[in-house]
Amino acid sequence: MRVVSLIAASVFLCCVAMQAHAQEATTAATPVAIDTRANETRVPLAEPAVAFDINGRTALAGRLRTTALMSTPESPVRNARIVIENRSDAFYTYASGWATFYDGEGIRCGEGLWKLEALAPTEAAEVDTPGLRLTCSPATWRIVAINLVTRTSELAGSAEGTSPAPAAATTATDATIVSTAPATTRPQLRPLEINVNGKTLPLQPGNPLEITVGKERVRIVVSTAP
Repeated sequence: MRVVSLIAASVFLCCVAMQAHAQEATTAATPVAIDTRANETRVPLAEPAVAFDINGRTALAGRLRTTALMSTPESPVRNARIVIENRSDAFYTYASGWATFYDGEGIRCGEGLWKLEALAPTEAAEVDTPGLRLTCSPATWRIVAINLVTRTSELAGSAEGTSPAPAAATTATDATIVSTAPATTRPQLRPLEINVNGKTLPLQPGNPLEITVGKERVRIVVSTAP
């Protein structure tokens, strides 16, 4: 019985190793989205600021509606109105991002979060920046898109004529939009073996392994889960 228990434990450890190999191979085969977004540049307050999508193409443009932005740390500006324009071919059901302000030395002195819904191509909408605490009289500013959610599962800013990935999930983080689809590559397993009382025997899924224990012949078959 002790020998049978040792064999059962060895087979269990082999199965765990097979599962780990399968997970490792599946992870290696899963495509990883690469963010090729260009860096949003700072512009003077009188000029429009541009935000890019994950593919580095222009997605949004913003211009300041509020002009009285003279402030100090003792008397900060708490809000600002900006106009966001959709310069892409996508219909955004939801878009959000940051408006960031810099003083004459290029030091950041305030940022506010903006968001809007249902923005069609070439359409513009006025939004505010709640949470803003501007502590300087800014010289430059920029906008950055955090979320760009389209009307379909297609990524915002995808190339023209490209079909949307089936059942793709679209998520977004700060300046990052990621799309993942189920991997179809079958994982490749490395050779496995089992050691019984110092004797090493090859272990192949689906092929029976027979071992004599006392007067009884034990038949062991290891297979992958469906």
